[in-house]
Amino acid sequence: LIAWLHERDIEQTRSRPYRKNDQATVESRNNHVVRRHAFYYRYTADELDLLNELWELVRVKANLFTPSKKPIARESTRDGRPRRVYDRPRTPWERLKEFDDQDRAAGGPGFIPDDKREEIERTLATVNPAELVRRIHDIQDRLEDMAAPRTARLARRSGPDMAYLNKTLARIAGVEPEDNETPPADKD
Repeated sequence: LIAWLHERDIEQTRSRPYRKNDQATVESRNNHVVRRHAFYYRYTADELDLLNELWELVRVKANLFTPSKKPIARESTRDGRPRRVYDRPRTPWERLKEFDDQDRAAGGPGFIPDDKREEIERTLATVNPAELVRRIHDIQDRLEDMAAPRTARLARRSGPDMAYLNKTLARIAGVEPEDNETPPADKD
C-alpha cells in the first residue's frame, strides 16, 4: 500500500495531525453514518451499485435533512460539574450556507459557487424526506437479503469445526462420539 501511495504521490497521514491514537474517533464516526446505514455485512462487487445508490441517498439525507447540535461553550453547573452548551440544531447545509452568507456580507467571494448553491436549493425543494428514507430502507433490505447469508456463512466458516470438536471431546472423555455430522460450511 505504501509503495502504491508513493507512486501516485499521495501523502499518507493519520486521522488528525498530532493525534497518535485517533483511529477510534474515526471509527466512531464510521458507526454514525456507514455502519448505521450499511450495517456490518461483508459486501462484494455484486452489491457495489446498490451501495453507491445508498451512499448518494444517505449523503442527501445527512447533509440536507438531518439537523445536529454543535457545542459552543462549557459552563459549570451550580454544583461545579462541567456542562456543554449547544447551539440550535441545524443541518450541515444550513451551517455552510450561514458561513457563506457571512463571508459574502464581509465582501468575500463566498464558499459555495452560485450554480452549486442553486442546485442544492433545487434538490432541497424537490426531495421528499419521507420518500428518501423509504428508498434508503428499500436499498438496505435488498443489501441485507444479498449479504446476510454470505456473512453468516463466513462467520460459520471462521468458527470452530463442531463435528471435529465433538469427536475430540468424546475421545478425551472416553465415550463413543455421536454420529450427528454437521454439514460443512459452503465454499465461496
